[in-house]
Amino acid sequence: MHKTLIAAAITATLALSACSTTQTDQTAATMVQTQNPFLQASTLQYHAPDFSKIKDEHFAPALIQGMKEHYQEILKIANNPAAPTFDNTIVAMEKSGALLTRTSQVFYNLAGSDSNPARRKLQGEMAPKMASHSDNINLNPELFNRIETIYNNRAKLNLSAEATRLVEVYYQRFVLAGAKLTDEQKIKIRALNEEQSTLTNEFAQRLMRLTKENAIIVTDKSELAGLSDSAIRAAAADATANGHDGQYQLNITNTTRQPVLAQLDNRELRQKIWEASSNRGLTGENETATLVARLAQLRSERAELLGYDSWADYRLAPQMAKTPEAVYEMFGSMVPAVIANTKKEAADIQAMINKTGGNFELAPWDWAYYAELVRKDKFDLDAEAIRPYFEFDRVLKDGVFFTLNTLYGVTFTPRPDLPVYHPDVKAYEVFDEDGTSLAIFYADYFAREGKRGGAWMSSFVDQSELLNNKPVVVNVMNIKKAPAGEVTFVSYDEVTTMFHELGHGTHGMFSKVNYPTLSGTSVSRDFVEFPSTFEEDWAGHPTVLANYAKHYQTGEPIPKALLDKVLTARSFNQGFDTLEYMSAALLDLEWHSLKPGTPLQDVATFEAAALKKHGVDLAAVPPRYKSTFFSHAFPGGYSASYYAYMWSEILAADAFAYVQTQGGLNRDIGMKFRKTIREVGNTVAPMDAYKAFRGQEPTTEALLNRRGLNK
Repeated sequence: MHKTLIAAAITATLALSACSTTQTDQTAATMVQTQNPFLQASTLQYHAPDFSKIKDEHFAPALIQGMKEHYQEILKIANNPAAPTFDNTIVAMEKSGALLTRTSQVFYNLAGSDSNPARRKLQGEMAPKMASHSDNINLNPELFNRIETIYNNRAKLNLSAEATRLVEVYYQRFVLAGAKLTDEQKIKIRALNEEQSTLTNEFAQRLMRLTKENAIIVTDKSELAGLSDSAIRAAAADATANGHDGQYQLNITNTTRQPVLAQLDNRELRQKIWEASSNRGLTGENETATLVARLAQLRSERAELLGYDSWADYRLAPQMAKTPEAVYEMFGSMVPAVIANTKKEAADIQAMINKTGGNFELAPWDWAYYAELVRKDKFDLDAEAIRPYFEFDRVLKDGVFFTLNTLYGVTFTPRPDLPVYHPDVKAYEVFDEDGTSLAIFYADYFAREGKRGGAWMSSFVDQSELLNNKPVVVNVMNIKKAPAGEVTFVSYDEVTTMFHELGHGTHGMFSKVNYPTLSGTSVSRDFVEFPSTFEEDWAGHPTVLANYAKHYQTGEPIPKALLDKVLTARSFNQGFDTLEYMSAALLDLEWHSLKPGTPLQDVATFEAAALKKHGVDLAAVPPRYKSTFFSHAFPGGYSASYYAYMWSEILAADAFAYVQTQGGLNRDIGMKFRKTIREVGNTVAPMDAYKAFRGQEPTTEALLNRRGLNK
């Protein structure tokens, strides 16, 4: 995941409503009399947050005061008696809300990566306020009249291309928010927005509680056969930390598939883990099924108010895809090949089950375990033989950082002097080839309690030449950290995710635009994943792999024979990987294609029907995310947009294939990609940016090759 998730939260805080006085508001009133580090911009380099001074009690008053100040700035712009101009309206809005922005960017980053009861409580208190604040700006008729006047006259104003783009983005944003609605409709949309904000926050909170609630406690060590000694020690440490001395805790990650299922010999335990993962949120105190049904319903109601047939139609209108039909067509064209590949993989796995004495039919909790046996048999590739060559620090420094240096000329220098928000977080300064300082980067890679599942990039400070801001960026992942004193190893999937997230990171860090609204990753959902997915393929490039895949003890490079096997095996299990992703993306679209007036849905029934409708209902391959823990689609910012990963992958695969015709891993092609894609942010329409790099629109051929689906 990346900064647009935090941007969505920040956007929701853009104005102050006429709220009733609460304890939070009263606290805010006394803020000016207290020492609050958010009152002034941080004095650290590039205004990086000074975590040594920030305390939980600082957030609420700073957010409330920030909203008040920002709202006054917005009113001044909206009620300006002077005729609307680009400078006195659009630029003025770009410069407004400094206190609110810096507080929000810290608070929402920490709420996702280092949550605690106080932060979760504040999120709940702020959610309805934020929705109301956002509406007070987006639905302000005087403000919109000024924006519309500038928009209608933009061709006559002698604006730069970037300024024209900014005007168009503002106009579209306000229209999609409901600026053209009647007064009666605005009242309705305010209520829907407030409910959605409250429910998405509650969804996120319940998911975090479910992560802890669904952990599996094992009492008998023998049941853990198949796990490495290090993994068993880590499970024991987790159990002890949570009050289960002498036992073992297996944590559930935020996907249907659980990494541990590939290793455990005990089929009963595998089933127990899979069911805990797959069925979470359906029942119990922290159930999310009712939230799924209501969120889908109220989003369809909101879309109808705005003149769209469904939430999916509304969400895709400003994207590259434009319509849900285009996305359904993309997936539909791939389903036959994906299903054929997956069934072949399933047959190979069933044959392995039979060969090894299993007297049962392949089930979801068997796939990963027996797929590893098939991989070993087919490619003579043993996951345990690879493991010593994938040590975390070496992957980061000699893999990810090496690639970014080779392509783009940047270096990452540790900055231990900068305060961080958790001991596991490391700070770096990023320098360009000529020694110019570009950005501050925080690396937060290890799983812990209080961190939501998944992986993402976000920003503490967005780049903007107008505001003289350089970027301060963070990457967050959930890698299982080895016990103290031991080496942390990563899977190849985690390796590619590290490359992916720093693809987002450099999209933010290389940004070179004037206006914060257009900077970095502030692009359409189905384009934002392109630069990051492009970066993934370098993880398996022979030169890169050979540079980081070295034995953690001896430093010896991975033997060529083993390296060749790793490279050959990369297309293995791609039917499964593609199908579980597509199933989730189709579920997301089906939920958000519901028509207004549709009654609340039973989640399990709806899921089954949606998967069957598209011919992707293979029992052994469930969706990567089921609805009740689908954080992208419901509490996150990817509603009706999870398809974007595949849409962007088409661009990424096509671009990567093109790069190989231009000499592959080299500075010239890297700098072309940096300048045409990463530096321009949203100042250029996505397809125009792509064609500036590639010279033509993409085809799907490279994607099919990338996933091994054209064989």
